[in-house]
Amino acid sequence: MLIPTAIMALLALILVVIGYNRGQGEHVTGILSAWEMTLQILPLLLLAFVAAGMIQVMLPEAVISTWIGSESGFRGILVGTFAGALTPGGPYVSLPLVAGLIRSGAGAGTMVAFLTAWSLWAVNRIPMEIGILGWKFTLIRLGCTFIFPPIAGMIAQLFFSRVKV
Repeated sequence: MLIPTAIMALLALILVVIGYNRGQGEHVTGILSAWEMTLQILPLLLLAFVAAGMIQVMLPEAVISTWIGSESGFRGILVGTFAGALTPGGPYVSLPLVAGLIRSGAGAGTMVAFLTAWSLWAVNRIPMEIGILGWKFTLIRLGCTFIFPPIAGMIAQLFFSRVKV
């Protein structure tokens, strides 16, 4: 986490300096905008971290291993796929949950299937998609992406099941 944090800090500093040097107060406007986003996202982020932490300590290792661990096989990949499809929210919710599950012993294949389904299927997004793009296009998109989460999970399971994530 240190390197990505350092890169982000450097990028933020460079942008603030550029905004300051332009002399039009863009650095202040940018920092105020960042503060507003922080106030909007922080409660969700904190709750997602609490949920991830609670998953780590409350789910017995045997349950994790049986249902979503590397040993769970294709059943675990399917569980990850459907859980990912049903998980609401953006990356502020899903990524901390996946991090907590990985620390608790979830398999790489299961978590790849989870994130792939969360990205491609997103059941909570379907009503808006139908409303904006129409049901035909939505069905075409879902039909074309239907097989990818389990396939991605199986590939990850095949190549990375022995790798400790």
